Amino acid sequence: MIECDDLVHAFGERTVLRGVTFHVPRGSVYGFIGPNGAGKTTTIRVLSTLLAPTFGTARLAGHDVVADPEAVRRVMGYMPDNAGVYERFTAREYLEFFASAQGVPSAQRASRVAWVVELTDLGSLLRTDVRVLSKGQRQRLLLARTLLHDPEVLILDEPASDLDPRARIELRTLLATLARLGKTVLLSSHILTELADICDWVGILEDGKMAASGPISEVQERLRPGRRVRVQVLERVRDAEALLQHVPGVVSVRRGGEADDPRGPGELEVAFVGDEWRVAEIVTALTRGAIPVVAVEPERTDLERIFMDVTSGRNAAPTAKETQV
Repeated sequence: MIECDDLVHAFGERTVLRGVTFHVPRGSVYGFIGPNGAGKTTTIRVLSTLLAPTFGTARLAGHDVVADPEAVRRVMGYMPDNAGVYERFTAREYLEFFASAQGVPSAQRASRVAWVVELTDLGSLLRTDVRVLSKGQRQRLLLARTLLHDPEVLILDEPASDLDPRARIELRTLLATLARLGKTVLLSSHILTELADICDWVGILEDGKMAASGPISEVQERLRPGRRVRVQVLERVRDAEALLQHVPGVVSVRRGGEADDPRGPGELEVAFVGDEWRVAEIVTALTRGAIPVVAVEPERTDLERIFMDVTSGRNAAPTAKETQV
């Protein structure tokens, strides 16, 4: 649904995008991340037909952003970072105005407004002036506006910026609902822990180039091969560390922090090759060694660690072609 091929963009003599290539399949939620100045917003503006690429191609739902920008705008909903709102409108007036501006047929406007209001839970705010809405309520209103023409592709630039914890949770729930409805979402954010909860694909941009792109699980596997579990023991953490290093299939064992007492409790990160039976063998080995195990937890997808691995140079970052899957 989103295709960028060898995308280049320059502002005068300063080149911001240097051959950006990535593809986003239909129905995916794509987390687009990178350091400040990496070129994320420039890429998003090209996709949104606000900037023309210097070189390369970009397509949404098969429509070229340069050759057919009107078709792109029909299938795309774009929510920029810190978008302004008309503060003298009520929420209902705001949505009705943009339904008209976006070309929703007059016979469908009432039902379309009702649909986005229900989806974004704005029903109790329709008579409220936009100027008195909280930041989280405004973000929901902006997302409702973005959805009025029922776009296939959503491009959201930092939608959780400056939101309080409750508003972030509400936004995350809403984005998960949109994914279930089959929307393709490209989501830029600095809140990596929250992206991990809703994204199934990730793209990491650094210095105008794609450092990695693909399903999160595959990117993580490429950067950090093998599976991992966290094991908490009540005592003899160093004995547990030594014991697990001899379990077949275990690749590495690392303690979480320095234990004050090697005979005391602690947490171990165990990397291994195998399936759930290997996890059972790890627990069995500790039990046979009379080491009390209180928790075994699979490692969650850690976007922060993936980001650091790709951008810090600790792992030799593969090229875009190597990591595009």
